[in-house]
Amino acid sequence: MQVIETLAEGLKREIKVVIPAADMKSRLDERLADAKDKVRINGFRPGKVPLTHLKKMYGKSIMADLVNELVRDKPSEIISGRGEKSATQPSISMTEDQDEAEKILAAESDLEFTLAYEVIPAIELKSNAGIKVTREVVEVTEDEINEQILKIAESARTYETKKGKAAEGDRVTMNYLGKVDGEAFDGGAAEDAELVIGSGRFIPGFEDQLVGVKAGDEKAITVTFPTEYPAANLAGKEAVFDITVKEVASAADVEINDDLATKLGLESAEKLKEVVRGQIESQFSNVTRQKVKRQILDQLDEVYQFETPAGLVDAEFDNIWRQINTDLEQSGKTFADEDTTEEEARVEYRKLAERRVRLGLVLSEIGEKAGVEVTEEEMQRALFAQLQQFPGQQKEILDFFRNTPGASASLRAPIFEEKVIDKLLEEISVTDKTVTKEELLADDAEDGEKAEKKPAKKKAAAKADASEGEEAAPKKKAPAKKKAAEGDAE
Repeated sequence: MQVIETLAEGLKREIKVVIPAADMKSRLDERLADAKDKVRINGFRPGKVPLTHLKKMYGKSIMADLVNELVRDKPSEIISGRGEKSATQPSISMTEDQDEAEKILAAESDLEFTLAYEVIPAIELKSNAGIKVTREVVEVTEDEINEQILKIAESARTYETKKGKAAEGDRVTMNYLGKVDGEAFDGGAAEDAELVIGSGRFIPGFEDQLVGVKAGDEKAITVTFPTEYPAANLAGKEAVFDITVKEVASAADVEINDDLATKLGLESAEKLKEVVRGQIESQFSNVTRQKVKRQILDQLDEVYQFETPAGLVDAEFDNIWRQINTDLEQSGKTFADEDTTEEEARVEYRKLAERRVRLGLVLSEIGEKAGVEVTEEEMQRALFAQLQQFPGQQKEILDFFRNTPGASASLRAPIFEEKVIDKLLEEISVTDKTVTKEELLADDAEDGEKAEKKPAKKKAAAKADASEGEEAAPKKKAPAKKKAAEGDAE
């Protein structure tokens, strides 16, 4: 077998592979000899079928199998033997000339095929001693815990039907139909909708006009959608909602006690407090973790600069761009609405894709050198988490991961990445800093505000997550599929 390099330009490689016809014939003869003792052909005793007859009957199909096996198996063997790693699945090309193909199958012509691929660049790991991060830590206060428990209690509170007019804090059950310019619109109607006056769930001005209504009332409520409303066909428009009040109910007093805990499936108020503390600590810890990770990635991005495989960047960019367009479509907005152009957005997100790929390769190299591995138990937990996200579709999800080549990598990659970050945290300088909740969340809130203004550029700054990435699509707070009458509950 001859292996001839025909292209070595940057990360691009092209290899011509030639397997002589004599070698192919030898392989064919071995297969025919092996088949001789196995095939059963009328008129011949077992093992006595002449090779010439076998070749006439099965030679072409056996040779076709041989060609397929060689084209399937040899590329990885060749690339590995060259001490290279292919960034993506190699592209394989063979002759398309029918006469030439027939000669190959008849072992009368050399088998030739070409591999085209990009190599993963060699990465020389550098010392991590210079990486320094600040880990912001929030001490969970009793006030924070009590405030959260109060919210839980309020969400679990009961309501009793009342006679008379609705007031602030009362729950109104109603049917409504919204119209803009006299025409009903998608998402603007509901039956038996429940709304607590003062909750801020609906469009500004809607709830105020419910004060004073009583069961059986019919009323027209006029409101104006916010100019930044995610559905472009409704943003800034005046709408009229025809409502029919079904019930007015007053809220029972909020009591934080063992009975409340029991309703929530816990044995006592003390246990509820313990659970809430754990949840708050976990939430803060997740934010802290992401901010530390961002600092690490930013510094790695400064240290490592090298050419990235175009195929990997293209794939990453395609994923980002697909999400962008999906979200724009769902929100009814355009790039112009987001204060940018498609060309500018493409440039920014291409940079983001390159950064993600580069950092992903760096983390992969660090993890490999450090012996980081993802266990089968960790993969099973990740798969179980996926199944929980899609109730009723467990079989389809399992079939997808079992039957789709490379699908398991989507489970493994984030686990591997987090373990590499853990490894780096053992080696770098980490300084803990006690901050308030507001300080911990301030940077994320500021990033959110910037993203609202220029979403097409919001993650192109040096903050991207290497393999999981961050949300690349322009999004507003209120999702586009939310009922049109409802505003931002946050």
